[in-house]
Amino acid sequence: MATALITGASKGIGRSTARAFANAGWDLLLVARNREALQLLSEELASTGSTIFFKSIDLSEAGCVQQGIGELLTKGLSPSVLINNAGVAWTGELLSMPLQSWEWILQMNLTSIFQITSAVVPLMRKEGGLVINVSSHAARNAFPNWGAYCITKSALATFTKCLAEEERKNRIRACTLTLGAVNSPLWESDTVQSDFDKKAMLNVEQAADALLYMAEQSNTQVIEDLTLMPSVGAF
Repeated sequence: MATALITGASKGIGRSTARAFANAGWDLLLVARNREALQLLSEELASTGSTIFFKSIDLSEAGCVQQGIGELLTKGLSPSVLINNAGVAWTGELLSMPLQSWEWILQMNLTSIFQITSAVVPLMRKEGGLVINVSSHAARNAFPNWGAYCITKSALATFTKCLAEEERKNRIRACTLTLGAVNSPLWESDTVQSDFDKKAMLNVEQAADALLYMAEQSNTQVIEDLTLMPSVGAF
């Protein structure tokens, strides 16, 4: 069986992705902050026959990431696919953003991905592997009051392109899933204020299916970016 490491796996896109991969026969390494939710998900997916290990890691704490990922990677599974899905948002005028919030969103949406990728990719080099970073159409567009989110997703897209170029010689592929608005728990977070019509958004299962499709491509090809938008367009 192939193995996928999925971050943000306790809810939303991450949880649906874990279900999709397990049902498709993948073994899983799951990361999120909520240990109880990871435990419940692991028990739910046990019936698929997949081997599942999980680790509770607070990705907003830079000092916790390397040790936590290192411990997860000693469980006996070696990931051939890394899905950096965990992310956060903050709404408000860019220059009124508290420094603490600025540093938090950079850590969550960019630095933690650098940390995790730095730990996982060296283990992939012998057999080759795939890194999928979950991005947003905010990487390509500027939205008022979403400045910090746009900036982190734009930087993530560039990080992914640079990673792909540097690791090509090691048979590591890197790509992005660029999403429009998805009806996920992000909209209920304390740091986001919005009144969008969630019924018109993509659902989390659609995002999960796209990730599985990208992961199951032949290792002789790569979908460098897959853009998935609601049919109504951008919000």
